Amino acid sequence: MPLRVPQAPVPALRSVLTALSSPTAVREARTPALLGAQGPATPELPLPVHVLDRVTAQGVAATRLAGWRFHIRCGERVVAAAETMLTPDGWAFSHFFEGPYVASTERALRQAESVTQPYQPRLLSVPELYMLTLWLHGDCTADAGAGHPAANDLLVPLAPAPPGIAAHRPHRVAELLPVLTHRVTPTRLLGSPA
Repeated sequence: MPLRVPQAPVPALRSVLTALSSPTAVREARTPALLGAQGPATPELPLPVHVLDRVTAQGVAATRLAGWRFHIRCGERVVAAAETMLTPDGWAFSHFFEGPYVASTERALRQAESVTQPYQPRLLSVPELYMLTLWLHGDCTADAGAGHPAANDLLVPLAPAPPGIAAHRPHRVAELLPVLTHRVTPTRLLGSPA
């Protein structure tokens, strides 16, 4: 197995398990697939969610850890996802959701399993482009909550991807980052004063 899924912080996992056992949290989630699921719901595949804040003048992507995302499996199907966030008191449940990114993440992870090089899977969000990518980090022993995309890491845009960027096509960070940098407002991404 080339993917080395990192361990989520125990409090993050615990917060998701608590939310899953709360009828109120599930009912208020507005996720029909989770509401109608038969059998126990299990969180799996924890992925750290990093946000691309800016690209330095040297071309280094500055990211920050925004949360951990878990797929929620009921029986043979992933029916939703749960996200946690870091608060001053530690990791806390944020929300349940469903939609195209859940299935797209699953598809991208299956594709990544066929790659021969081992990777640590993460998610990288580019809010200015409404874009989410599967970030395949080459250092499998790295702290999943830290670091930035290395030039040889892979980014797999998830569907729906922004116009002109093919979903589910792996790109080296060194190839895709200049495209993203060009598309995002230069003053925001390059860290220039407004």
